[in-house]
Amino acid sequence: MSLSRSPSPRAEGGWSSPGLTAPYSTASGRSSPSKSTSHANGSTTTVTWASAKAKSDNVNGYPAFATRNNGFFGRHYRKISSNLPRFNLGGRSDYAEKEKLGRGRWNPNNGSLLGRIKSMTGRILRRMRLRFLLVLAFLAAVLIFYLTPLHHLYQRVGFLGGGSKFVIILAANQGGGVMEWKGPREWAIERDSVRNKKRYAEKWGYDLEIVDMSTKKRYAHEWRESWEKVDTVRNCMRKYPKAEWFWWLDLNTFVMEPSYSLQTHIFNQLSQNTYRDITIYNPLNISHPLTDPYLDQVSRSRDGDGKPGSINLIVPQDCGGFNLGSFFMRRSTWSDRLLDIWWDPVGYEQKHMEWEHKEQDALEYLYANQPWIRPHTAFIPQRKINSFPPGACSDAGDDPRIHYNEKDRDFVVNMAGCEWGRDCWGEMYHYRELSNKLNRSRWEKFKDWVSNAIKRSRGEGK
Repeated sequence: MSLSRSPSPRAEGGWSSPGLTAPYSTASGRSSPSKSTSHANGSTTTVTWASAKAKSDNVNGYPAFATRNNGFFGRHYRKISSNLPRFNLGGRSDYAEKEKLGRGRWNPNNGSLLGRIKSMTGRILRRMRLRFLLVLAFLAAVLIFYLTPLHHLYQRVGFLGGGSKFVIILAANQGGGVMEWKGPREWAIERDSVRNKKRYAEKWGYDLEIVDMSTKKRYAHEWRESWEKVDTVRNCMRKYPKAEWFWWLDLNTFVMEPSYSLQTHIFNQLSQNTYRDITIYNPLNISHPLTDPYLDQVSRSRDGDGKPGSINLIVPQDCGGFNLGSFFMRRSTWSDRLLDIWWDPVGYEQKHMEWEHKEQDALEYLYANQPWIRPHTAFIPQRKINSFPPGACSDAGDDPRIHYNEKDRDFVVNMAGCEWGRDCWGEMYHYRELSNKLNRSRWEKFKDWVSNAIKRSRGEGK
């Protein structure tokens, strides 16, 4: 169809050319399909498709239906893709993105060996950060435990370390007081002995009581200085009411193995470390057991009741009998009774001229003649707590039951009788240096090995 002139829109709708007007054209000029609706009053209303759709949306209230980004991956595609690693596969280096320029976390330091090691270490630490933090916390706890008073507190608590149950009583200032015969060597011996006991007591949480044994008159008519250990033990029991065991040590003793605690060395297995039958080692030839018919079964037994809880006195024996240079006494009613009788001035007055070793001979006499003492007295091998140097008790040569043995790492050395013809300072110095050598740390042993190797090489070179 040809048009002779340009079509013009009509005012009432449609176009002036008949062929351009759609059959469903409305008065508004839109080409949407229309539908006429008749009303009861005879009027008609034209409804287009667009107006009907808009009206339906307003009535139903549903949003427009869309098919884009409707699935799970469609909705979360950007989030998932942004978390995936990006690799530099050798693209253009002039591109502005840092990952492709080799500056990203996946290609550090332009792919160098050091960069790869750093990257791998970082990944391992990120994966193991929880374990690393746990190990770091454990190391910090260990350091805090040993560098603060917590370690000492742990050693002292009764149900943990148990150090508060033990008191070490050390005799000091022997020969001082009114006699004043002590010289530089005697003061050096005392200084080393006191330092040794302080370190040992501090290590295991024990109490240390240093007793001034100055010579003085306890009674107006007689010297009784060496008997003071009996009275001193009784006074310490009053001073430390919570302690259970009291360990007396003479001044000329030295703890050779500070790594041995009293618990592990003796008291955790008290029955295995002690014996009550004195006939096992009996240099005094004391008759045992007692056979008097009026005694009870326990008093006539070789081993008492056999229970470690009934042991109240632990004494070693040397070649001459009881040795009180190192002994243990337990707090008990029995111990109070023994100390009272032991210190009784009446017994001292009657027998002190016969007792050459004073309080030691007095205890031997009580043990032999008082039946109630035997069931609660136990003996311990000499080298367990009171080894002698070769010069002591040497009439019959070295005795493996008495004298110190370096290979067996004996616990304590007692330089008993060194003031009678032996060099006390020389023996103290020897055993002090030997203890330091035996208890070196691994690092100290390594340094000594290197030093000895250098000395040997220099000697060969000469």
